[in-house]
Formats: sequence, structure tokens, C-alpha cells
Amino acid sequence: MTPETITTIMSEAIKVTLLVGSPMLLVGLFVGLSISVFSAVTQIQEMTLTFVPKIVVVFLALLFSLPWIIEKLTTFTINLFSSIPLLVR
Repeated sequence: MTPETITTIMSEAIKVTLLVGSPMLLVGLFVGLSISVFSAVTQIQEMTLTFVPKIVVVFLALLFSLPWIIEKLTTFTINLFSSIPLLVR
């Protein structure tokens, strides 16, 4: 196994990780930003106002994107396992 193949595998793993994590992170970012704007406009400084809606919306994003996430991770794992015989020689 050459350093180039290891670099390629690690690069692909990082891409899949970023791709799989991005729906929850982006939804959390937009909800947090909108709650921060609402909090600044109304001058309400309550910690649960920012925490609880973000948790609920990120959970819902995870729930809706879970089939897609499972498909991406399964495809990556199958491709990785099927390439093992080519990597060993």
C-alpha cells in the first residue's frame, strides 16, 4: 500500500464525513443565526431560547436526512471493503 492510496482513502473519508455532517450543521447554523437575530431585536436574553429550538431542529434534520446518510456511509464502506484485495498486494 503506497502513501498515495492511503492519502486517497483518507481524503475520501474526510469528504464523506463532511458531506454526512453538513445537513445538521447547516440547519443548526441557520436556526442559531435566526434565533440570535430575534434575540437581538427583542432584547430577550434567555439561554433556553437558543438551546432548545436548535436541539429540536437538528434532531429533525437528522431524522429526515438519516436514509441519505445511511446510503452514503454504506456506499463508502462497501467501496472501501471491496478495494481491500487491491490494496493488499
